[in-house]
Parts: sequence; structure tokens; C-alpha cells
Amino acid sequence: MSVPVGQMIAVLRHVAVQRLRGNAKYPLVLMLEPLFRCNLACGGCGKIQHPADVLRSHLTPEQCFRAVDECGAPIVSIPGGEPLLHPQIEQIVAGIVARKRYLYLCTNALKLEEMLPHFTPSPYLAFSVHLDGPREEHDHAVCREGVFDKAVAAIRTARKAGFRVTTNSTLFSDADPARYRRFFDEVMALGVEGMMISPGYSYAKAPDQEHFLRRQRSQSLFRRILADAPARWKFNQSPVFLEFLKGAWDLECRPWGTPTFNLFGWQRPCYLLDEGYAKSFRELMEETDWGAYGRASGNSKCQDCMVHCGYEPAAVEATFGSLGGLLATARLALFGPPRTKPADLPEPAPVAPRRESGLPVLPILDRVA
Repeated sequence: MSVPVGQMIAVLRHVAVQRLRGNAKYPLVLMLEPLFRCNLACGGCGKIQHPADVLRSHLTPEQCFRAVDECGAPIVSIPGGEPLLHPQIEQIVAGIVARKRYLYLCTNALKLEEMLPHFTPSPYLAFSVHLDGPREEHDHAVCREGVFDKAVAAIRTARKAGFRVTTNSTLFSDADPARYRRFFDEVMALGVEGMMISPGYSYAKAPDQEHFLRRQRSQSLFRRILADAPARWKFNQSPVFLEFLKGAWDLECRPWGTPTFNLFGWQRPCYLLDEGYAKSFRELMEETDWGAYGRASGNSKCQDCMVHCGYEPAAVEATFGSLGGLLATARLALFGPPRTKPADLPEPAPVAPRRESGLPVLPILDRVA
């Protein structure tokens, strides 16, 4: 696990305060979407399917600050769209950092190098760069050739300039475990602080509906990728969530743990599902029918979801909810899970490959060194 000590302390303090107040449902990460506009049209994305007038709109810095203050979460994630397209993104970032919230600005990195002079390195700011696999897989996922190389170059430049950098990888059903294990090695060689991984969610409006992962397939894939994981791999995620991905730890979704605020208000019930909006954070928390969501609810939209935005809060709850959970998590963090060689695991069922694009299959570092 590679999470800043200050961030861990901030989360622990936040959880302790919420428990002392008797709050069973509380936020940990605010998903702040200041715009939906993007400079890519990824096949698995369901966030940019809006009319032109909506894509041209964006939240003001003041609206963003009100949402941060109203929510009170110790961590803020700015997804999109592409946040670096926002005309006032540097003001938004500066205002959130001044509030001493740990901020992860998610970006495809196409504009990152040119925008770096607008930001100041801070322990509260990290650029979370999307890298959805090795060069060929990533460029397939984003539906544009050459994006992978730009992202890797931007990571190097940001690290050289003293910024914190993490990566965020969404995996689909045609992911090859051996290639992703090599990919993780090469990502760590870039000097990133940590990696975030998650199976893709099947957005109803996403153009590519063929390669989303079902739950059993997700577990099989992550067991093979993470089996006997070397200590050099650092994840910006809890060890409990990683065990959950492998099917070794049972968690139930906690959608209120990562509330979403965007152009339309507070999105119900979570970042992935759009089923109406609340006018205030209090209304979101108090008037949403939370029992209608999560795998235990029987909701068909939730059955295969294993995405971190719903299950990382559950992992935190499992860790701090009991002494046994805390000790079990500590063992995972210190010693890792029981070792199982990838060769000992069953092969996942084959799936249809994506359309061939002619992109070369080359190691990450050979063309961008």
C-alpha cells in the first residue's frame, strides 16, 4: 500500500469523529465533477454522453468550494470529463489544497505537461493519470493512437517537477494477466507514488458494451494478476479492497462513501449510477433510499459492480469497524496475503478480443525513454 501518512491520519480522524457523532453513513471521498467535456471519446466511458450545451458548461470555483465544505470529506477526487480543460482549474485546485483536503486530479494527461506551470507541488495534490494497460491496450481503450506515450512522458515531466503522481487503470474482460503484471512493473519504474486498479463498470451509455467484466470474471482476472504480487508494486488502495477484487474478502457496497457533485447537483446514488439529483448534501444523505442499491439489494445494476468508489469505503469500514478487522488489515499491509503462484490458479474463460487496430505490441519504455 502507498498512501501518504498524512492522508491516512486525516481519514482515521474523520472516521473517529463520525463514529463519535453516531453517524453510520458518512463520506470519505468527494467525487467532484466540474465539467463533463473531454478531449477523448473512450469506448467504455459513460460520462460524456450529454448534449452540446451541457458539455460546454462547467462549475464555478465557488460552486466547487461550497460542495467541498458542505460534504466535509477528507479526500477530493476530480474526475470528468477532462478536468484540465476547465478554464479555472488552477483556481479550483488551489482553493481545495488551501482547505487541506487531499486532492487527486484525474487526467488523461494530454494537456498535463503544458498545464504544469499553473500548479504548485504540494503534499495535498496528486495527479492521477489514466493508464488502462500497456500501450496497445491503453490506446484501444481511449480510441486514439499515441495517447499512451503522451501520458508516460507527462508522468516523467510531472515527477521531475516535484509533483505527486499516481496512476488509475480500468481493466476489461480481454485483459491478459501476464501483460498486466509486466505493465505494473514498468509503471512503478516511472517513479509513481502508487497505482489504482478497478474493473470497468458497464455504463448503459458507453459505446463498447462487450468488454465489461462480470463479477466472477473480475475475481478470476485479479487473482491471476495479483497472485504472489512483488513488494515493489505499490497501490494507492487499501489491502482489503485488493483482497476483495480477488474474491478473498467479502464487502458490501457503501455508495454514500463517495458522493458525487456535478453540474446537476448531488447525484443519486453514486458516481456510477445517475438516478436523480439532490439539492444539498444533507438531502442526498437523508432522503436517498440507500437500501435500493448494492449487491445485497438485488438491484440488477449493482450485481457485477466491484468498482473502488463503492467498495473502498466498505474496506475502510471493515478495517476500522472492529479490532479483528484492524488486525487483519495490519497483517495484510505488513506481510501481504498468502502467497499463491499464478500458475496454480485456474485459467479464466476466453473472451472475444477487441478489434485489431494494427498498433504494435511493444514494452512501455522502449519508445519514450
